[in-house]
Amino acid sequence: MTGKYDTGLGKREANHVPLSPLSFLRRTAQVFPDRAAIRYAGEERSWATTYERCVRLADALRRRGIGPGDTVSVLCPNTPPAAEVAFGVPMSGAVLHMINTRLDPSAIAFMLDHAEARVFMIDQGLAGVGLDALGRAEVSPTVVAMEDATLGSADAYGELTYEALVAEGDATAGWSLPEDEWDAIALNYTSGTTGNPKGVVYHHRGAYLNALGNALEWALPHHPVYLWTLPLFHCNGWCFPWTVAAVAGTNVCLRGVDAPDILGAIQDEGVTHMCGAPIVLNMVTTEAERRGEGLGRTVRLMTAGAAPPAAVLERSGRIGFDVTHVYGLTECYGPNTVCAWHSEWNELPESEQATLKARQGVPYVVQEELTVLDPETMEPVSADGETIGEVMMRGNILMKGYLKNPSATEAAFEGGYFHTGDLAVMHPDGYIEIRDRSKDIIISGGENISSIEVEGVLYRHPAVSAAAVVARPDDHWGETPCAFVELREGAGVAADDIIDFCRENLAHFKAPKTVVFGELPKTSTGKIQKFVLRERVKELD
Repeated sequence: MTGKYDTGLGKREANHVPLSPLSFLRRTAQVFPDRAAIRYAGEERSWATTYERCVRLADALRRRGIGPGDTVSVLCPNTPPAAEVAFGVPMSGAVLHMINTRLDPSAIAFMLDHAEARVFMIDQGLAGVGLDALGRAEVSPTVVAMEDATLGSADAYGELTYEALVAEGDATAGWSLPEDEWDAIALNYTSGTTGNPKGVVYHHRGAYLNALGNALEWALPHHPVYLWTLPLFHCNGWCFPWTVAAVAGTNVCLRGVDAPDILGAIQDEGVTHMCGAPIVLNMVTTEAERRGEGLGRTVRLMTAGAAPPAAVLERSGRIGFDVTHVYGLTECYGPNTVCAWHSEWNELPESEQATLKARQGVPYVVQEELTVLDPETMEPVSADGETIGEVMMRGNILMKGYLKNPSATEAAFEGGYFHTGDLAVMHPDGYIEIRDRSKDIIISGGENISSIEVEGVLYRHPAVSAAAVVARPDDHWGETPCAFVELREGAGVAADDIIDFCRENLAHFKAPKTVVFGELPKTSTGKIQKFVLRERVKELD
């Protein structure tokens, strides 16, 4: 249908430009050229210098024949090059593939082959695993050694170093935005706990929108000081490399996630914002409590995934963290829902505030729809805070699809929604609350038990530092909850004490029947690896 508002009023070069987060870097370098962009190990780079280096990197890649449709794989922790490639690689037209630094060589080899990597950048601290993976892969990419002065000298490997590659480029070289904002900007693989991981393809439009969504939902001011505890390989750092550029902030880089180092950076660098999994929040809070000190000022922390236990939220608030709870998946660029806060909630007791804050909430302003549906009928569940359904969403910050996997893509988007696989309830106020992954619900004697609910109680025990609950097969009940518990330093408690504590705070059938003490297996993002615990359960007598 056409009308007077369509005739002669089409898109033009002057009024329609593809959306891409690469625009943020160019603007900030022009407007705030001298402000600090990156700090690491006592050194600082301005936004003007960072822009110049990214342009050089893009030009160097193009000179080596890398362009649209090519994949540049990067195995690197949160060092300055990891922040630069978020811009430099897509500025060349290529697709950035950040690799989980904790993966084994065979998994990395699979990804290199599946992505058809043309360039493989490897941090010197990860050279062993990276070169091992390359030896197992069929592709033969150009290998770039990413040296880190904090690690000292390293044995030579690769065709050239990262700095040499950057030096090959021309700082005055031109570059352009993608012809189509739907073009791929990044490739991120799912965790692949069963079978091979799936390659999630991001587009420039989604990255642009979610980067702005982060700023809007977190009410980011100009020039925040952002500490990189969240891995840059995890959903491209939840799009925060692009967000920080948009608000002309400062990226404070850390090679690893260590509570003393994080507390030191908060004090020394004037950190104002950071992101991390609930386990990171708990780890830093525990270290601050052990020292008997707070942060000295308010630090805003965004945490995602399963609800941080209310007890952890209360404790972290007392030392100075102002926590914002978000939720998302690799397929939706990281966080795309937020527990939007209401000022009247500030008058509630701390415990009630923590309970509200633990909900996953409502869609980002840049996401179109978030709902909880019955996966069989695709009808909305009752908004009663009790009826469980599957979290589904649709909008502009969802992946293009899975690379080379059309059947999985179709299944993920079946019925016009993205199916998350997460089970949740819808509260009367429209806020969702995750109850479990579909595979994590424990069915005992026909009753559904939320592992997250049991974990929330375990975290309230004064001796518990971290906890995870999985199903243990039972001849009588079918399944019963098995709790894996990591104790606080110096704490001592018996399994029966833990079970009794849960029975005092839960319906008795929900209390763990088994308690296993020891360090919990965690991913590099701090998430507890429940699939490892499910295997351990099989080994129990």
